Amino acid sequence: MAKRVFDIVLAAIALLLLSPIILLLCIAVRLKLGSPIFFRQIRPGLHGKPFQMVKFRSMRDAVGFDGRPLPDEQRLTSFGRLLRSTSLDELPELWNVLRGDMSLVGPRPLLMEYLPLYDSYQSRRHETRPGVTGWAQINGRNALSWPEKFDLDVWYVDNHSLSLDLKILWVTMRKVLIREGISGEGQATMERFRGNNP
Repeated sequence: MAKRVFDIVLAAIALLLLSPIILLLCIAVRLKLGSPIFFRQIRPGLHGKPFQMVKFRSMRDAVGFDGRPLPDEQRLTSFGRLLRSTSLDELPELWNVLRGDMSLVGPRPLLMEYLPLYDSYQSRRHETRPGVTGWAQINGRNALSWPEKFDLDVWYVDNHSLSLDLKILWVTMRKVLIREGISGEGQATMERFRGNNP
């Protein structure tokens, strides 16, 4: 309950203080990338329950000859890279926090298609609400391997506290400023998780 109250109060204050920046970003995304302004995707939340996560759009619509979307690195524009490297694309997730879909701090919500690929240990990351930032984000973010990321997520599930959340939020702000760990090696973002089989 204390964590939920903490989330509501801080998310509400952040949305109020950042509203001018959010408005400017809405205009910039509309001008640079067109409509829609927001990227919406179903992600697994607490206990794997699906919810609609909202972010600022950072990729252009582009498809290959087969009609399928081009790889991320070909759709991600310089403006989109700026949004991601500064984590400004994550600001709309504060609304998810207010709704109770997410927490300010917790394991990042991954793709629904990964759910059947997790083993019982990896699935433990869903024992708490997913977060806007998390223990894995301040310890390597997308530069981590999948096993490293899952280990950090499960460690947070077992050890989370308000004091730890405050520490993670503070370190997150510092890491956003230096733009550390944005992409996996050789990837625009993070290599897809393909399960535990080689």
